[in-house]
Amino acid sequence: MIWGLLLVLVITTIAVLIGNNALVERLNISALTLAIVIGILCGNTFYHKIENFTHSGVTFAKGKLLRLGIILYGFRITLQDIGQVGVNAILADAIMLILTFLITCWIGIKILKVDKQIVFLTGAGCSICGAAAIIASEPVVKAPSYKVSVAVALIVIFGTISMFLYPILYPTLIDLLPPINLVFTSVLPYTKSPKSMRQGVILIPLSLILR
Repeated sequence: MIWGLLLVLVITTIAVLIGNNALVERLNISALTLAIVIGILCGNTFYHKIENFTHSGVTFAKGKLLRLGIILYGFRITLQDIGQVGVNAILADAIMLILTFLITCWIGIKILKVDKQIVFLTGAGCSICGAAAIIASEPVVKAPSYKVSVAVALIVIFGTISMFLYPILYPTLIDLLPPINLVFTSVLPYTKSPKSMRQGVILIPLSLILR
């Protein structure tokens, strides 16, 4: 197990160090995205040669260790933080999360006829927090690793495309939505805070000018 955990630690360290680079920060590329890319490269190059003695550690890291990390992250949220946000905001978040998940599942299963496990994983990623939510949902959905990879790839690719696409479409969409509503419409679909922040930085000044 130790070798698998060491491999995860090395990949994590590399991703964090690269993510802290000034140029990478300006591009709004997070350490999570970098870690996913590095993991894909490792998985398609040399990982099969070391899988026998690293698999148990990697499995432990993406299962119990990941869930422990999510629990520890929750310790950062206090009742005071929740109180400052307000009941209305919490209800809005809950409704948005539930509707996003249900709509994603309905479109994926009923219209696109996509595999149900991939749809459930993608729905979790779209509605909660992206790749981390997908990986955390893996033991619940009981999906094989390749389906998890497909769901993560969908979230990362389309999230990145949308990050650049919304500002381009802004002049067209501004005729359809009030400016401040367009800001929220453009920011809310993002499952990662750097993408949301980038959209806010670009669109909020424009909405204030156009109000």
